[in-house]
Formats: sequence, C-alpha cells, structure tokens
Amino acid sequence: MGGGDVAAVEVRDVVVRYGDTTAVSGVSLTLPRGRVLALLGHNGAGKTSLLQVCEGFRRPDGGEARVLGLDPVGQHDELMPRMGIMLQSSGVYPWATAGEILRLFASFAANPLDTDMLLDRLGLRKFERTRFRRLSGGEQQRLGLAVALVGRPELVFLDEPTAGMDTEARHTTWQLIEELRADGVSVLLTTHLLDEAERLADDVVIMRSGQVAATGTPAELTSSAAIDVLEVRADPGLDLSGLRAGRTVAEASPGFYTVSGSLDTAGLAEVLAWFAAAGAAVTAINTRRRTLEDVYLALTATQTPVGATK
Repeated sequence: MGGGDVAAVEVRDVVVRYGDTTAVSGVSLTLPRGRVLALLGHNGAGKTSLLQVCEGFRRPDGGEARVLGLDPVGQHDELMPRMGIMLQSSGVYPWATAGEILRLFASFAANPLDTDMLLDRLGLRKFERTRFRRLSGGEQQRLGLAVALVGRPELVFLDEPTAGMDTEARHTTWQLIEELRADGVSVLLTTHLLDEAERLADDVVIMRSGQVAATGTPAELTSSAAIDVLEVRADPGLDLSGLRAGRTVAEASPGFYTVSGSLDTAGLAEVLAWFAAAGAAVTAINTRRRTLEDVYLALTATQTPVGATK
C-alpha cells in the first residue's frame, strides 16, 4: 500500500444540494490511514449524500473531497480497486447464489482474499448455494461485507454494517473491523447502533441537519460538557433546593438520587458535603459516565444546526 501521510479521506467544506434543498452544508472531516471513523446522525442528516461524494458517485456542489489522495469522481476508475463499499442494500442479481456473487467480485480483484475463508469466517458456508433473494436480511448483510472485503481494499465504506444481524454475526463483524484496522485498513462506517460506534470508532463525526454537530474520539465526546452522573442512596424525601446552581438533583425513586452537572473532584466533594449537611445517612454512591448514545441524543435533540467542536 502506498500513500504515505496522505489521509484516507479528506473532505473540505463540502456542499450537496438537491434543487432548493441543501443536504450537506459545508462539512469537513478527515479519516487518517488505519483508523475507523463513525459518521453518525439521524436519517436525513446528510450522511448518505456525503458518502456518495466520498465514494465518487456524485460531485459536490461546493468544496472538495480527496480519497486516498485522489479525486473520487475524476479518478474513479483508478480508485475503485483500492476501495471496498458495503451498501445497505445490494443491487446484485437475485437469482445468483452467495458463492457465485462472492467469486464474481473476487474475479475483479488483482489479489483477492480466499473466498472460502470469507464464507467460513462470516458464517456463510451453509448458504453458499442459496440464491441471494432467499437469504435473510442479516445474511445479505454478511455477504455484502464479504464482497466489500474480498478485493483487499485500503479503504472500506460500511453503511449500517450489522443491520439485521444476530448477536453472534454482529460480534464477528466487529472483530473483522478491528482486524482491518490492525492491518492498516481505513474504515468509514455509518451506524445507528451507538454502542457499535463507541466500541469500534477511533473518531466520531456527528451530523445534524447537514452540518457537523460535533467531532472527536468517543472518550473526548463522552468526557465533555459535564456529563458525569452521581447516583446516591440516602434517606428519602430530602429537600433538594440547596445545591449550587449548575447542578441538578432528582429523587428518581424513594431514597435514590441522581446528580448531574459540574462533577469534577471538587464538585463531588461539594455534593457529598451537601448530603452530610442535610443529615442524610448515605448508604451507597456510584459514579456513572454517560455513553456516546447519551451525547448523541443530546446533540441531535434539536434541529437547529450547530458548529463543529474540537
């Protein structure tokens, strides 16, 4: 593989319009080599339009995209052998069998992976002679992943890669993605499964209304903006009006309190001192950090676009 320090994907101020509707409005992002980037957002946030630009299926109406250092539209033929693309729905011939489809795509590659290995690894061996139209949604997804990987790509686009899969197949797919990263392959994935993004992604871009709402690593996103929650078990029915402004406390059930807000070391000490001053007998304390899903829901709760962070 070549490319040196050239990013796998570099998007700068990309705009995509459909008539009077702006689907993507000035989005920038970078996917370095050998990393996994999760592109998140509700349906209609602009993810698919941005992927179409990166995959070379349409030119942006503004800005530019470079993929493996190349113009994804102008140098599409040169780029395609170096990319793997897994779509939400595959437009393959429905009467072809799973084995025939995978071997056909392997024949397009100069140095394909072993198709038998992929069939075994993705649990498709018993469906090798099953026609595509008879495969379940999860089985079609697994075949789509095999097709995306069989050409040994440098960069893989995965659109909802585990949709419809059972738990075992989902974990197998996660292991494969982690192995791809370990082998230096770059991965850009979209998913509605926030636990999947939090486990797999080195970097996350959250889109809202065609713009970037936030970027960062999962750890950066989940450690910002006072997102710790303190859970305290104490005497029920305490007067909750005495905590400093900037924190919220609620009695979720009798004697079970949740406190959120500014909860650094000094903040935690202040909260516990407040319970002590109230004469409350504290019997249990637990600190819970919000997940990527908590952050995502907070950022996408309103439709008003916000600027990128980080």
